[in-house]
Amino acid sequence: MHISIAAETVTHFLGLPISNSLVASFLTTIVLVSISYFATKNLKEVPKGIQNVFEMIIESLYNMIQDVTDDRKKTHNFFPVVATIFLFVIVSNWMGLLPGFATIGFYEEVEGGHEVLVSFLRSANSDLNTTIAIAVISVMSTQIMGIAALGFIKYSKKFLNFSSPIAFFIGILEIVSEIAKMISFSFRLFGNIFAGEVLLTVIMTIAPFVAPLPFMAMELFVGFIQALVFAMLTLVFMNMAVMPHEEH
Repeated sequence: MHISIAAETVTHFLGLPISNSLVASFLTTIVLVSISYFATKNLKEVPKGIQNVFEMIIESLYNMIQDVTDDRKKTHNFFPVVATIFLFVIVSNWMGLLPGFATIGFYEEVEGGHEVLVSFLRSANSDLNTTIAIAVISVMSTQIMGIAALGFIKYSKKFLNFSSPIAFFIGILEIVSEIAKMISFSFRLFGNIFAGEVLLTVIMTIAPFVAPLPFMAMELFVGFIQALVFAMLTLVFMNMAVMPHEEH
């Protein structure tokens, strides 16, 4: 059994390494785009089938955001980012549980002459690079929302305020806080998904048939919770960012 924290390279494109987690990310994107296409291909006033399921998911996400913001304009602005993060994370998490992930690949020789299995597919969020990228998008989107709502000068005073020593120190703390958000977001998601992947690998090695089923059910739940937590925290921080500084 071989467990690697870093994603493994499966091929190269124009000299750039392509990792198994990157392939899984592309696959997640293809799945989401395909579902969106077929769900909206023949829109009907009375939805049914895939359109009905897709509309139910989108409406649930929209209502969730509306419950937090209590403002139609904010909901309209926040929805694309929050919904995209939720859908990408949950689909990535759940796809990582499909047969073939972390089990089908090729053998590669490592130091010591041992051969290890390099899988073609690895859950996208079990790669720290992916979770950092999502975290950066989340935090940067929050700053953009704040600037759009309050203006660049007013919003920048949250971080650079020379009106008093205390205000300046608080601004430095705010900068540190934004960096800490990216670290917290990325490591929380990565840690949970990678730990789940390792757990399933160990269980399938020990008892490959019946034993993994309850753990897979648990990972389905964990995958949903992690996607929801990431999306909700992004939503809450966005909602705070567009408020005048005196209100928070």
